[in-house]
Amino acid sequence: MGAAFSAGVWRGALSRLALAALVLAVAGESAAASFWDQFSTPEVHGFLEVRAGCRTQPDPYEKEASILETRLQGEVSTQTDWAQFKYKGDVWYDGILEQVRYDTREAWMFLRPSGSLDIKIGRQALTWGTGDLVFLNDLFPKDWQSFFIGRDAEYLKAPSESVKVSLFSDVLNADFVFTPLFASDRFITGQYVSYWNGALGHLAGNESELDYEKPDQWFTDAEYAARLYRSVGAYELALYGYFGFWKNPGGIAASGEYIFPRLRVYGASARGPVAGGIGNIEVAYYDSIEDPDGRDPNINNSEMRYLVGFAREISRDFNASVQYYVEQLLGYHDYRASFAGDQPRDEVRHVLTMQLIKLLMNQNLELSLSGYWSPSDSDAYLRPKILYKWTDNINQEVGANIFLGQRDDTMFGQYKADTNIYMALRYSF
Repeated sequence: MGAAFSAGVWRGALSRLALAALVLAVAGESAAASFWDQFSTPEVHGFLEVRAGCRTQPDPYEKEASILETRLQGEVSTQTDWAQFKYKGDVWYDGILEQVRYDTREAWMFLRPSGSLDIKIGRQALTWGTGDLVFLNDLFPKDWQSFFIGRDAEYLKAPSESVKVSLFSDVLNADFVFTPLFASDRFITGQYVSYWNGALGHLAGNESELDYEKPDQWFTDAEYAARLYRSVGAYELALYGYFGFWKNPGGIAASGEYIFPRLRVYGASARGPVAGGIGNIEVAYYDSIEDPDGRDPNINNSEMRYLVGFAREISRDFNASVQYYVEQLLGYHDYRASFAGDQPRDEVRHVLTMQLIKLLMNQNLELSLSGYWSPSDSDAYLRPKILYKWTDNINQEVGANIFLGQRDDTMFGQYKADTNIYMALRYSF
C-alpha cells in the first residue's frame, strides 16, 4: 500500500506540474500574441537594380569599369502606439571589387514621449543646413566614392549610429545628436577612384590606397552636434555647433599615416523667400583644435566657410538653383611659411554651383544637370542625368560624372581620368 500511495503521490505531482506547465505555456503564448498585436502590419518596400559604368579614358591606376553592381535593397517599417521602427539594408555584388557586400542603411526606433520631444535611436542618415550638394554645418558622414562613380544620389548621405533628440517650443526648436563612435566620410581612398596623394607627390589608385588611422574608441572618440532654429515670419534662422573630428583626413602623422585631427565647428544660416524664389545664406567657422595658430604643416589650418544661394522655378516643371561658396584658409602666413611642397593651397577657394531640373512627358522624364566650377582652382565637375519612368515600378537612368581641371592636385582636377558614363535599370516594389 505504501508503494501504491507513493506512486499516486508522484502521479498527482507530475499531473499538477504538467498542468502548470501547460498554463504557463498558454499564458506565454497569450502574452506574446498580445505583445505582437501592438504592432501595425509591417510595410515592405525595396528595389532590385543593375548599374554599370565605364571611364571615358584610360586611368593607369584603376579598372576600365567605374561601377558594376547588382543591388537589392529591402525596407521594413512598423509602428505601435508608442514607437515607430524601421530597417533598410542593401546587399549587392560589386563587380569592381569582385565580392558580395552588405550595408545597413537604417535601423532605428523613433519615440515621441510628448508633443514637444522626439527621440530617434539607431543607425540613421542625418542632415541639416541650407546648401544644395554643398555642406558647411552638416558634419554628418557623406559617401563621396558613391557620388563620383554614379550611384543614386541617396547614397551621398552615409549612415551613422546616433541618438537624435529634438525639442520643440513656441520660442525655439533644438536638435541634439550624439554619435558614440566617430563616423567619417566615406572618402576617396583609391579603391574606386584615383586621387592626388600629397605624400607621394603624384596620382595614386587601387594599388596605393590611402593609408589612414581613424579614431575608433567608443565614447572616447564620440561626436556631438546641435542645431537651434526658429522661424521669423517666412524665414528660418538657425545656429549650429559640432565637436568631433575632421570628416576627411586632415593631417599626417609622423608614421606617414593620414589622421583625423579634432575639430570644432560653429555656424549660422538663414533661408527664406527672396525676389520670387528662395534664398539662403550660411557661414561656418572650422576651429582646428590641434593646430590653433596654423603653424603645424601636418595638421589642417582653421577655416571660414561661406555660402550664398538662390533657387526658383523658371517655368512650369523647370527649377534652377545657383550658389556661391567660399573656403578661406586662416593663419595663411604661417601656413605658407611652414609649407614645404610645390603646390600650396590658395588662401581663398571660390566655387560656383548650378543645378537645373526639367520634368517632361507628364513628369515621367527628368533631365537634370548639377555643376561645380572653381575659378580659383581652374577646375570643374559636371553631373548630367536623364531619368525615365517606364512604369510606376520600373525606371531607367543614364548619367555621367565629368571632371575637368588644369592641375592634378586640385579638388576636381585630380579626378580627370575618372570621368565616367553610367546607366541603371531599377525595379521597385
